[in-house]
Amino acid sequence: MKPLIVLITVSCLSLLTIKITRGKYEFVFSGRIALSAMFVFSAMGHFTFTQGMALMIPEFIPFKTEIIYLTGGMEILFAIGLFFPDIRVPTAWLIIAFLILALPANIYASVKHIDIQKATFDGNGLNYLWFRIPLQILFIVWTYLCAIKYK
Repeated sequence: MKPLIVLITVSCLSLLTIKITRGKYEFVFSGRIALSAMFVFSAMGHFTFTQGMALMIPEFIPFKTEIIYLTGGMEILFAIGLFFPDIRVPTAWLIIAFLILALPANIYASVKHIDIQKATFDGNGLNYLWFRIPLQILFIVWTYLCAIKYK
């Protein structure tokens, strides 16, 4: 939920700021700014709630903490890559692949009732998926529209 709030809030604020400063709306650029802010916000979670996020990775996978730090670093690189025209499209495709690959971890976390902020097993559970799966689709579509289709 919080990444969605960041995405929408930053999108609206950047859209308004660009309209005031440049005299016109720039929806795609505002969308990229918002997507970038969302990935920076999400990356902070990797470094703040490392233990809880590590619980999202199935037990048979080793180096959980390292994976969480690596994916947090990747999200920061995604946020930066969206602003460089030469690497924007490849970055966007990597983001889409990342979002697709992260979905099983979200499903696993829901099945196990993981609360990443507390690093406990008393989270929302399967009901969370009714929100998370459409949210993941929104992030994928947003990335496609703002960084691939309308560069």
